Amino acid sequence: MTDRQDQSAQRQLDDYLFDLQGYLILRGALSGEELAEANRDYDTLQRDRAHPGGPVVVSDPGRQEGLMFQQLYEMGGVWERMLDHPSWFDHCLHYIGTDDPDNFDGHHGPAFIDECFGTIRGPGGAQRLHSGGEKGTIRTQYRYHAGKFHCGQVNVLIALNDIGPGDGATVVVPGSHKSNLRHPQTVPRERYGEELSADDTAGGIEAHLKAGDALLFVDAIMHGSARRTNEGERRVCVYRYGPSWGYFRHKWRPSDGLMARLSPDRRKLVNPHA
Repeated sequence: MTDRQDQSAQRQLDDYLFDLQGYLILRGALSGEELAEANRDYDTLQRDRAHPGGPVVVSDPGRQEGLMFQQLYEMGGVWERMLDHPSWFDHCLHYIGTDDPDNFDGHHGPAFIDECFGTIRGPGGAQRLHSGGEKGTIRTQYRYHAGKFHCGQVNVLIALNDIGPGDGATVVVPGSHKSNLRHPQTVPRERYGEELSADDTAGGIEAHLKAGDALLFVDAIMHGSARRTNEGERRVCVYRYGPSWGYFRHKWRPSDGLMARLSPDRRKLVNPHA
């Protein structure tokens, strides 16, 4: 087979598994150099609890989610390169649907990155299971129509260190992006903290990742993370892609400094309407 045939066959398999499961694992998405740079930045943020000279938002809400970072692309370097990283960017455009000229008029850009955030979690850290196809939320929807994907939000979660058994791995419920029924083990948002941990939920599986691997999933899939029982830390970052007509979920906006140094294509990704 030619390289083009190999790529076509891999795309067909990826499409089948993404449609079936709601997620893909992209092995070795980041290089060793990219990982080292990202972890050095995390060391700085963790030590200083602030982004020296920049607007990355660092918070420690004192809950099980751990130390949280928002607007990581403001740090430049590897975080800017990850905006349209070749390991996953074409996948995201494909599942959003904007790799199709009929769905992309070129005015705003092919996609919008709603959030770029990360977490560091130690022992006991976890994230409740949430989302699910039965909600039908447009912003996070899974949709396939007339032979094309039209997903509202596709997330790329990148492991910055190895995440295996006991490390608080991300948990997904395969196929739940198409579910018509609410998972009976979930509880309403107002009873936050009472739900089962993700690793105790029927149908959930842990997505074990090596450092540099990426978990790509539609936000409609039910997802969360198992409770970390091992020593050490779980380090991840997440880039959330959607169509360019979307808008920010949180109050933060790209800084003037970031917008000034980005290429035109990357500016459209972080603020399509600027």
